Amino acid sequence: MKKILIVESPAKIKTISKLLDKDFKIMSTVGHIKDLPPKELGVEVNDEIHIKYTVIKDKDKVIADICKAAQSADIIYLAPDPDREGEIIAWHIEQDIKKVAKKGAKIHRITYNEITKSAIEDAIAHPSTVDLQKVAAQQARRVLDRWVGYQVSPILWKKITKGLSAGRVQSVALRLICDREQAIREFTTEEYWDITGTFGHNKDSFAAALTHIGKKKAEITNEKDASKIAADIKKASYTIDEVTDKTRKINPLEPFRTSSLQQAGYNRLGLAIKKTMQVAQQLYEGMPLSDDSTPVALITYMRTDSLRLSDTALTQARDYIGKHYDKDYLPAKPNVFERKSKAKAQEAHEAIRPIDVNITPTIARKYLTPDASKLYTLIWQRFVACQMKPAEYAQRQVVIKGGEFIFKVTGSTLIFDGFLKVYEVDEEDQEKKLVLPADLKTNDAVALKALDPKQHFTQPPARYTEASLVKEMEKEGIGRPSTYATILNTIRERSYTTLDERKRFVPTELGMTVTSLLIKNLPRIMDIKFTALMENDLDKIAQGDLGRDELLKGFYTQFQQDLEAFIGEDGKKKIAEPTDVTCPECKENKLAIRFGKGGEFLGCIGYPECSFTSNFKRNEQGIIELVATEKPKLLAETCPKCGSPLRELVGRYGPFIACSGYPECKYIKQNEAGFGCPQCDKGKIVERVWKGGKFWGCSNYPKCKFAIFDQIEVTPCPQCKLPFLIKKTDKDDNVTIYCSDKNCGYKKE
Repeated sequence: MKKILIVESPAKIKTISKLLDKDFKIMSTVGHIKDLPPKELGVEVNDEIHIKYTVIKDKDKVIADICKAAQSADIIYLAPDPDREGEIIAWHIEQDIKKVAKKGAKIHRITYNEITKSAIEDAIAHPSTVDLQKVAAQQARRVLDRWVGYQVSPILWKKITKGLSAGRVQSVALRLICDREQAIREFTTEEYWDITGTFGHNKDSFAAALTHIGKKKAEITNEKDASKIAADIKKASYTIDEVTDKTRKINPLEPFRTSSLQQAGYNRLGLAIKKTMQVAQQLYEGMPLSDDSTPVALITYMRTDSLRLSDTALTQARDYIGKHYDKDYLPAKPNVFERKSKAKAQEAHEAIRPIDVNITPTIARKYLTPDASKLYTLIWQRFVACQMKPAEYAQRQVVIKGGEFIFKVTGSTLIFDGFLKVYEVDEEDQEKKLVLPADLKTNDAVALKALDPKQHFTQPPARYTEASLVKEMEKEGIGRPSTYATILNTIRERSYTTLDERKRFVPTELGMTVTSLLIKNLPRIMDIKFTALMENDLDKIAQGDLGRDELLKGFYTQFQQDLEAFIGEDGKKKIAEPTDVTCPECKENKLAIRFGKGGEFLGCIGYPECSFTSNFKRNEQGIIELVATEKPKLLAETCPKCGSPLRELVGRYGPFIACSGYPECKYIKQNEAGFGCPQCDKGKIVERVWKGGKFWGCSNYPKCKFAIFDQIEVTPCPQCKLPFLIKKTDKDDNVTIYCSDKNCGYKKE
């Protein structure tokens, strides 16, 4: 009996092939095979919503190969990933398979959360059908994103500049960054003081903070008050007013789900969200351990909101803890974790965990790449720790009183490390270790030995890092963890944000302007609560509690009205963001922020009567400061065409050298490689620049389109005598030099 199992990622083929018998042919869709058309909206709204799908570029052969194999198959198992995207892939390939499958052939949908022999065999033993509710939910999300992206982006091109994009979730995520920046700019720093006293008791001493003066909290706002209070404090005599001892427990952290793994990957390992997901995908699909020919799947499915752990996993964890740690670390029964708000559609999944807890980080480290090893260690430790007992601290709070002044200090000592034996908590969740004298008793006299008043200033809210932005997006219900990496990359690629020296998001002028424009004209799609409710509605579609077309039509009607108002009568007029800076040239009009090919600049709103422009920057308070444009630097070298001096300039793609006689002379100096074009034998190989960077190309362009996008070594190939070699350097700084002519094959490492 011939069987086909169709997966989403080709990386799984090798892993799964080792787990199933030879009756199975494993094939891959290589991701999505169909999508909305790239050059048209692809969605019609009539009595029903009609969605037009086209085959994605280069996927015709993939579909043809699968269909050819399906013609002779007896059973076909659709096994893309167990989420909405996987469901739509299964649905699309099923439509094509049904057209060619032989009579009597069976088509099943199967899902599994881990790539192991038992999990896949269990899935095959309990097949299902494509979940059309999940398909509908994915279609609804895709259509909503298409409407916003395809209809709002062109308006931004006309009103601001080309190449911009808007997104249903992307634009709201950008709003969070812009709102935070605005809050930072508007923040007013306030002074405050704290006073710490050092007290002596017998031979010991300890510090305590002033908390109250009489019945009021000690709120000190200036040096004068701090000095007066400090002087009064020194006059008083002090005794122990209260000693409270208690035990505090810190429970183990829940196992990882997608968003918490992304945050831990960033905060603990320094991995970008995108990198964390790429490495997790590799661990899920399988990586070679002791046998290079046999990839081993190491973790369960990494796109999940669930905290559920299977009985098998719980048993495995408890057995491991029982064998490798003291019996005091193992709770009487398994720890169970539940989310307060959980989508029913996600409950079939498990939390992210190692498939085999006996493959310890020490074992895995021998075979995995450094990033894969670090991430696997994190997942393994979190999983084991979540099934251990809480950590326990002995806490002692001491209250010291002298006249109207009250000081407090809390000491904390770890008495049982529990799950901390395996997984340390983040700094913000840690109990600060502070040991107080053991013999402190109520009414004991203590001596004030020193007093330390300190000045502080309130700090503005911090800018978002990738991890804190993910945390905020999840808290607000914006998007889904599986889409966070894409969203974060998009807002950077569109030049809406940059990163500061601490890798925190800073919105650019373009990002702030786009956000302001969208909030003003499309307030509904930019509303955080509306976006979160839309995510809940998509979940309802997946659960069968809401119709796809009902949601889409409800959104579409109002959205079209908002779009028409946004375009307005002057739909093609470029907007300019007004400022309160007066034009220094005409001294009548204000300057406005405009956007051109070279980026943002200030221009007089009196244009064309006044043509003043200037570069600018903002200070820490967000106030605009003009930046004088540096005059081009004249060089001693002269233009080979007209004899005028050459000068250094800065353009869209960086610095370059050109003739000072422009526009009469348009000579631009180009770096030459030192050899002629091997393709046309007429031009020279010169360095050229485009938006993707620099490359080497023929000076006879566009007649000759020869180009080299790698580094070149101006050394003839020792085999074929081509006048250059290609030089490549990998991430470990290993250099490889080889001939670009594939027929030659010369290579040197």
